[in-house]
Amino acid sequence: MKSLPRILFAAALTLGFAAAHAADATCDAQATDKKLHGAAKTSFLKKCNADAAASAPAGNAACETKAADKKLHGAAKNSFVKKCTADAAAGKS
Repeated sequence: MKSLPRILFAAALTLGFAAAHAADATCDAQATDKKLHGAAKTSFLKKCNADAAASAPAGNAACETKAADKKLHGAAKNSFVKKCTADAAAGKS
């Protein structure tokens, strides 16, 4: 039973990195669409990534709840939460 908290922590950490990577790609795409360069792009990316990081934990908790409601476990749960979190970061519902 002592390893369960470690597993949950590792899963949460992994999902956090996945969400951050998805946010990086989304923010970079937005900066490209806005044709930002140099300091303007750096400033935009910093704010965009901070905003995405602030909303990721709430999105992740909602995805975990949805997975629990669907009674998903193991790889199916991880896959569902990963996709749900990525969709939430991209602004999909």
